[in-house]
Amino acid sequence: MSVLLCDSNSELWFTKAEALGVDYISMPYCYGGEEYNYDLGKNTDFKKFFTAVRGGVVPKTMALNPENYKEILTPYFAKGEDVLYISFSHAMSGTFSQLDKALSELKTEFPERKCTVFNTNSVCLGTGIQVEKAAQLKNSGASDEEIIDFLNDFTNKVAMYFVVDDLMHLKRGGRLSGAAAVAGTILSLKPVLTTNEKGGLSVYEKIMGRKKALKSLADKVVQEITDPEYGVYVVDADCEDMGNELADLIKKARPDITIKRQAVGPVIGSHCGPGTFGVIFVADKRPIPLEKK
Repeated sequence: MSVLLCDSNSELWFTKAEALGVDYISMPYCYGGEEYNYDLGKNTDFKKFFTAVRGGVVPKTMALNPENYKEILTPYFAKGEDVLYISFSHAMSGTFSQLDKALSELKTEFPERKCTVFNTNSVCLGTGIQVEKAAQLKNSGASDEEIIDFLNDFTNKVAMYFVVDDLMHLKRGGRLSGAAAVAGTILSLKPVLTTNEKGGLSVYEKIMGRKKALKSLADKVVQEITDPEYGVYVVDADCEDMGNELADLIKKARPDITIKRQAVGPVIGSHCGPGTFGVIFVADKRPIPLEKK
């Protein structure tokens, strides 16, 4: 018997995680001298967090240490349960090297137990949509092996495009080069970003201005979506008006598509910053970054 586990960087809303029977690891963040653990929105004060960031507070995120992971996994192993962990991109955090250390130590104590980790090479609901499908398969009786086989193909069809308001947030977190961030800010460029096949962030295209960026993202959904069954997640980081405008553009062109609106949480928000908006949906393939076109 195994338990399906994800982390809160999947951004799967807490009510959906509970309904699907998915356990999750709460990822830590810090601002204003206080440390928090993201709970998928259950008790999160989004407005307080983003107001602080807009006011100049610099938030930080942290990797869990091996002891944290051992504390999380030991109860499952002690009950004789294995774990299938659908994780956010390993390229975006050093936390997974700490997980490896914990699993190595736990193997001595629980030699018959295993934790299978699937790297989605994505983040936010690019990961969440994969967790959601994995949970549906598991609840229908699929084995861990069958779920992994499905995800090996499905992960390459999850398209995520997003635009940030201030590139310096990504620069500060090491997700974008300093030169690119400064150049983009000076020129008022709004790069459309995506996750590449290795799980890192890449520029998909460069656009001048937020209005054009909104239209570009809406056009991508309309042109590329292949499976409306999954709908489209439209997300925003403290810019609900932009998210709603983006959702309206998509709905006007494709009234048959279900739009799912959601706020970006504080861990992801620490890196992308307020004013970010994006779309996640199922396409023929993962977007090809600008540098590979």
